[in-house]
Amino acid sequence: MSGNENNLRPIGLAVVGCGKIGRIRAEFAKSYPGVEWIGLCDVNEKVGRQLADDVNADFYTNDYKELLNRSEVTATIIATDETEHVDPTMLSIEKKHDLFIEKPLATNAKESQMILDAIKENDIDAVVGYTQRFRRRFLVAKEKVRTGQLGEVTTVVTRAFMNRLVPIATVEKTEYRAKLTPMVVSGTHSLDICMWLMEGKKPVEIYTKTVDKTLGASYGTKDATLGIFTFEDGTIWSMNISWALPVVWPGSVYSLEIGIVGTEGVLTIDDTHRDLVLATEHPQPAGYTPEVKRNVDFLTSYPPGDIVLEQLWGPMREETNAWFARVHSGLDTPHATAEDGHNNLILTMAMDLSSKLGKALPLPLDLDDLEQLN
Repeated sequence: MSGNENNLRPIGLAVVGCGKIGRIRAEFAKSYPGVEWIGLCDVNEKVGRQLADDVNADFYTNDYKELLNRSEVTATIIATDETEHVDPTMLSIEKKHDLFIEKPLATNAKESQMILDAIKENDIDAVVGYTQRFRRRFLVAKEKVRTGQLGEVTTVVTRAFMNRLVPIATVEKTEYRAKLTPMVVSGTHSLDICMWLMEGKKPVEIYTKTVDKTLGASYGTKDATLGIFTFEDGTIWSMNISWALPVVWPGSVYSLEIGIVGTEGVLTIDDTHRDLVLATEHPQPAGYTPEVKRNVDFLTSYPPGDIVLEQLWGPMREETNAWFARVHSGLDTPHATAEDGHNNLILTMAMDLSSKLGKALPLPLDLDDLEQLN
């Protein structure tokens, strides 16, 4: 794609899901000149109508079919709960809308493949919400790897820490808790960054272990996942995530470290946010659970960005506005594609299956193999 100011396409935007992320993206849409119509849908009428008032939406309904069948809609953002993406996504594809789908495409491997196949068959421009690709440090890292500054990459190490507020808030919304594992929901972000940095490398084996001492009994999910990927060219990648840290852990959401070693260089990325630490007598909001307060905070650790002057500034603003520009003017962007999103899901599920079976698994897996996770 390449921008063309003489061939601008007005955007009629549908936002399906008016929770935290849907709200953020709808608020950006309100200010983007190319968005000429906004329609909203949420099953929670109070939440949906409040957002409709706040962004001066042209239409609101609690029925996604009613919204997506409107002739004004040309582009759709799918921002429902993770387990509810499939039906509105498939209808949007049928209607030939440009698509922005919050990850994952689906929480079932075959449904994810179905969505990807439909996107390809209908030649839909669809992207998946991997906001961290729009942070300056990762864009710079990508360029250094892409231009050969490390030589041939041989070894990668990734460590992600999160406090348990995110899994609690995530799994409490659904009865399908076993599908919402640390890797599928949150580890997928660091997996996406690393696979993006290693673009072109093919994983051929995964061996994983999990631990469950904190979240399992009460919330039906795992505490942590640790795995080793082997690639076709011999590259090895050690990747782990724990999202069971105590609620007083000061990172609002994500604390990430990446090390990449090549034949001609090394690249380390410290995204732990320990370079900007606030300690105060005033309790700090904990992000996902307002009743939990902390007095120490790693500032800038909330992935979407930070509120300044009552506005969100950061990678989610850039990601959302870049997508509007992609749809409106054909701008080239670093968004994750639908195929990236599907492949990320399959790899995270393969990690979960390796742990469940207690053995290394060859990649790629047959989708039928992943049914064992159900």
